[in-house]
Amino acid sequence: MSVRNLPPVYNKIAQHAVFPEMNHDERARYNFLANLNKHLAHVSTGNKVAFENRVEPKFEKEHGRKIASTEELKQAISKDAHYQVWSSLRRSTMEMRQQAGRSIVLRQAAELRDKVKALNEGKDSLILDESVKVPPYLLACDNHIMPGSYHTELIEDDVTPAANYDTGLFVTTAGLLGRYSDGGGKAIVSWVRKTYPDFNPKRILDIGCGMGHNVLPIAKAFPNAEVIGIDTGAPMLRYANARAVDLGITNVKFMQMDAAKTTFEDESFDWVQSTMFFHETGGKSIYKIMDEVYRVLKPGGLTLHIEQPQYTDDMSLFEKFIRDWDALYNNEPYWSKMHDIEPVDLMKSSGFREEDFMQIGAKAENDLDDGSQKADEPEDHGRSPIWNVFGAIKN
Repeated sequence: MSVRNLPPVYNKIAQHAVFPEMNHDERARYNFLANLNKHLAHVSTGNKVAFENRVEPKFEKEHGRKIASTEELKQAISKDAHYQVWSSLRRSTMEMRQQAGRSIVLRQAAELRDKVKALNEGKDSLILDESVKVPPYLLACDNHIMPGSYHTELIEDDVTPAANYDTGLFVTTAGLLGRYSDGGGKAIVSWVRKTYPDFNPKRILDIGCGMGHNVLPIAKAFPNAEVIGIDTGAPMLRYANARAVDLGITNVKFMQMDAAKTTFEDESFDWVQSTMFFHETGGKSIYKIMDEVYRVLKPGGLTLHIEQPQYTDDMSLFEKFIRDWDALYNNEPYWSKMHDIEPVDLMKSSGFREEDFMQIGAKAENDLDDGSQKADEPEDHGRSPIWNVFGAIKN
C-alpha cells in the first residue's frame, strides 16, 4: 500500500461538546484499526484473483459446471486460504472496533449523559415518546456487531450507543466520511442544489436519522426550513439533539417515532430523506415505510434514499457474493434482501409513478481529504462511501 493511501490520523476528526474523551492509547488503537481496514480494502482485490484462478477452476473440475449461486460460491471460496485470512481479519477489525469504542464510552457513561442533559435542558427540539416501541427487526440483532445496537440503555438517559457510533465511523470507513462523518449528507445537498437549483423546501423529514450526522448538513444548507429527524432509539436522539445544539444548528428537531407509522399529517413535507437506513429494516417494514414516505410527502415533493449499490442482473456472481459479506459475517441480516429489491418496484408499490423514478450514484464529500489519498483506490465493497441513491418527485 502506497504511503499516499494511508488514512488520516484520528486527531483530525472534529470534536464537539458531547464527543467522548479519548486518551493517547485509545486514539492509537483507532488509528491501528483504521489502517488495518485500509490494508484489508487493498488486499480484498486478491479475493477476485483467488476466485478466478483457483476457486472457480477447481469447482468446475469437480462438478463439471460453473458455480451457479452465491451460496455455492460461499462454500467453495471458504476453503481458500487468502479469503479465509481476509475474511477473519475483517470480522476481527469490527469486533475490535466495537470493543474499543465500548470501552471508551462505558467508562464515561455518566459524564456523557450529564453533558447531553445540560445541552438539551429547556430545549423543545428533542421530543421523546416512551410509548414508541423499537421494531422487532431491530431487537432481533446487534447491528454490525454493536452490542445493544442503537437502542439499549445501560443507565438512565443513556447516550453511549450514539457516542460509540460517533467515535467509530472513522475507523470503519478509514476516515472517508469526513471530520464530522457527515459526507453522505453533504453529498446529497450538493446534488439537490445542482439538480434543483430553485428547490426551496419548507419542511424536511429525515427517517432513521440515528445520531443526526447526515441530517445536519441538510438543515445547515436550508436554514429557513423546519427539519425533523426521527428514529426509535432514544439514546441516538438525545445525543443527536445535544450535538446539533453544540454545533449551533437551530432549525432541526429530533423526535422518537417509528418510520413505518409516523404521526405526521398527510402531504406535510417537501422532502423526505434517508441515508443508509433501508438496509437495516426487515421484512414487510420496508414497504410500510415507503408507504409512509408517500403519505407524508407533498405533491411535487422530493424523496431520496442513499443506499449501498443494488444487485443487478448484469452484476457478476462474485461481486454479489463479496457485497453480501456484511450480511453473512457483520450482523447485517437484512442487507441482502434490501439489495435484491428493485427500487423502482418498491416505490411503485407505494404509489410513486415509474416515470418519476430516479436513480443516481453518489460519493461522500470528505473534508479530511488533504490530497494525500489521491491515488486510485480499490472499492471496499460494503464499506466505501460510494452509494446508490434512488427516489422520485411525487406527482
